[in-house]
Amino acid sequence: MDKQNFIRITKAFKFEMAHALNGYDGLCRNIHGHTYELKVTVAGNPVSDENSPKLGMVMDFGDLKKIVKEEIVNKYDHSLVLYNRMPESLITELKNNFERIILKDYNPTSELMLLDFVKTIQARLPENVMLKRLFLRETTTSYAEWYAEDN
Repeated sequence: MDKQNFIRITKAFKFEMAHALNGYDGLCRNIHGHTYELKVTVAGNPVSDENSPKLGMVMDFGDLKKIVKEEIVNKYDHSLVLYNRMPESLITELKNNFERIILKDYNPTSELMLLDFVKTIQARLPENVMLKRLFLRETTTSYAEWYAEDN
């Protein structure tokens, strides 16, 4: 990669999601929802092939949008996300009454959801594009961030 022409691009997304934090010692142990804001930053060198329809782009914003919508937004929007260690009776009751229940093998904190999203997005990116940053805002004053250079 040409470091002089290395560019970062970011695409922002919003989705509504509810969760509950199993075993938490505060109010967030109860089911509650948030309007999440997810920002995805990728980086690479702009395409220099004069014959490419993507000339001058690190990655087509539309392609990045497609990946994030398919893998995250469309799955999590208007869903209830719970740790799969919640009481089985509760999970059964919720599944009997609601359609969009997602069970995770982790407590659905912003931090752990970000780590999950990193793996999911990285698996779909083109070979020449690197995931550099994820930003997940849970409330107007609270957010989590993941940076590639920290890992």
